[in-house]
Amino acid sequence: MKFDMHCHTQEGSIDGKIPINDYIRLLEDNGYGGMLVTDHDSYNGFRRYRDSLRNGSDDFTVLKGIEYDTIDAGHILVIMPTDVKLLILECRGLPVKILQDIVHRHGGILGPAHPCGERHLSITRTRLYKKHPDIMNGFDFVEAFNSCEAPEANAKARKLALEYDLPMFGGSDSHHAECVGTAYTELPDNIRTESDLISCVKAKRSISYGGTYYHGTVKSRIGIFNHVLVESFWFYNKFASLCRRHRRKLALALLKR
Repeated sequence: MKFDMHCHTQEGSIDGKIPINDYIRLLEDNGYGGMLVTDHDSYNGFRRYRDSLRNGSDDFTVLKGIEYDTIDAGHILVIMPTDVKLLILECRGLPVKILQDIVHRHGGILGPAHPCGERHLSITRTRLYKKHPDIMNGFDFVEAFNSCEAPEANAKARKLALEYDLPMFGGSDSHHAECVGTAYTELPDNIRTESDLISCVKAKRSISYGGTYYHGTVKSRIGIFNHVLVESFWFYNKFASLCRRHRRKLALALLKR
């Protein structure tokens, strides 16, 4: 069964342009059986599906994930068991080692998104990885194909996954409708819940991926000015993480109860 394992919705991502109901329709039209909703530091896209759309097609599976912005290792895809809800995952800015510990203590899995992509956004382009490449031992999978990355970056991501013997996902990273359906992960047909997916990954069952490249990304349109945009993200992430410091402390306190 084909899944898109990296999906941004209008309801959950500030830069997402696709309402989740449209996202589902587009994927179904392209022969997909499911999607993993991975909005930036938010479950709002999945909540929209859960509260208003869940009574739709039983043939299409919508799973709850998140793309978490760490303070030191770029973007990390996180999948928690079906009934586990952690407020801390909607509070950007944790160091990746603490994120790994929290996710694993609560039965979840995680892996770097576009690990060899843009500076600051991708784990292998961070100072942490360059000093401590063994941080990869704390992950459960790698996004080895991202439709919005360059072929060279995806080739490096695949090599990274092979080096650490990690399952590989494919995801479109779609923010616009034109990108939907450009990448896939082939999962067993019995994957219907987040817990099913976690068990599949932990058991290292057969997972394959593939796709085509999307050439309508912002970075492809603005060329050299993309470097300015990427560097500005570093400042934005620091500022946004600082603004959520109090909320993170409260969420961490709840975990200790």
